[in-house]
Amino acid sequence: MALTGIQIFKLLPKTNCKECGVPTCLAFAMNLASGKAELDSCPYVSEEARAQLAEAAAPPIRPVAIGKGVRAFTVGGETVLHRHEKTFFNKPALAALVNSDMDDKALAAKLKTWNAFQFERVGLNLRPELVALKDVNGDAAAFAQKAKTIAETSEFNLVLMTEDAAVMKAGIDACGFKRPLMYAATAANVEDFGKLAIENDLPLAVKADSIEDLIPLTDKLTEMGLKDLVLDPGSREIQKALHDQVAIRRAALKDSNRKVGFPTITFPCEMASNLDVETLIAGMFVAKYGGIIVLSDFTGESLFPLLLERLNIYTDPQRPMTVTEGIYEIGTPDENSPVLVTTNFALTYFIVSGEVEGSKVPARLLIKDSEGLSVMTAWAAGKFAGDDVGIFVKKCGIEDKIKHKEVIIPGYAAAIAGDMEEELPGWTVTVGPREAAHIPGFLRSR
Repeated sequence: MALTGIQIFKLLPKTNCKECGVPTCLAFAMNLASGKAELDSCPYVSEEARAQLAEAAAPPIRPVAIGKGVRAFTVGGETVLHRHEKTFFNKPALAALVNSDMDDKALAAKLKTWNAFQFERVGLNLRPELVALKDVNGDAAAFAQKAKTIAETSEFNLVLMTEDAAVMKAGIDACGFKRPLMYAATAANVEDFGKLAIENDLPLAVKADSIEDLIPLTDKLTEMGLKDLVLDPGSREIQKALHDQVAIRRAALKDSNRKVGFPTITFPCEMASNLDVETLIAGMFVAKYGGIIVLSDFTGESLFPLLLERLNIYTDPQRPMTVTEGIYEIGTPDENSPVLVTTNFALTYFIVSGEVEGSKVPARLLIKDSEGLSVMTAWAAGKFAGDDVGIFVKKCGIEDKIKHKEVIIPGYAAAIAGDMEEELPGWTVTVGPREAAHIPGFLRSR
């Protein structure tokens, strides 16, 4: 149960040393209670108090780290039911299913294709994280061989899917260095799987036929000392699956029910007969509230929309994506190349720079800090005003790189031209296109 600010204050050293960044221990306690501060910011809290506060300050949904390498990820750790309340932190992982009896050549071809699914978007590399290896015949050797192949020949991390402890152990022996997720502990095998997870320090998925049936299993596993759990309430009908995801999230956040305070795993691959419908269901779970989402396959037309939806939902709405203020060279510009200016909203930068690059006209793009706002919004908010942009152009160092004195501004910010010219005597301020798509034609026609 979360502690109040006063309860936290009673456990702090009360020195008012200010080393945490706020004037008093009481203010620090209030920040801790509201999630605006980290306990590690206090250098003098006792170990006893730290233990109590760490438990109380832990997220209501436990963060669980899965995998190793470039595609390692963390799920859980969420603190709000709705994104607009604060933000969502750890994006859901996307997995594709492989059966343990798949032909070796077919598996190699799949992994090669799936590895290539990496999409650049606003400077980020969007890609899936997991392969879910499903035991279909109880053959431990075949299962281990496929797990070893996936772990050693691809970037992907793994979900090991079997309810047979011997098969699971063989899989762990083959790919344990990748920190796979064990799926799944059930009422029939909970002790054996719990011991395997403890011995190998691995996260463990728990499966039951309902949320209520999950609770005795999570109780037993936490009593054994396991904390890194992932929940599967067993629902495979779409409406019931959505209901269960919301119910688990609400119970953890609103009712402070630690028994279900873990991320979840969902299986659109078991809810539809084709990948198109799976993708629609997966899109629902990206928003509500799947931690790991398992599909039957990865294809570009299915995967890219899910990765883009995930990016949009798990971008902090209070902190727009930005690029660093400065001068960006596109192509190989010389001293006569055109100069454009725009805001530092990441999407604006990548769209504009992409169109400039597509024009084949070498240019320099000046990025003005607008606190992550787009051109129209920044102009309306006074973050892209003519005098400020003019001062930026003078101070950014562009004059040392060019012979001319002309700067091209976005068409939607045409109103700032006059103020810029006052701030930049001797300069020509040219109003460019309103739409980025028109930039190539505009630059080529000059």
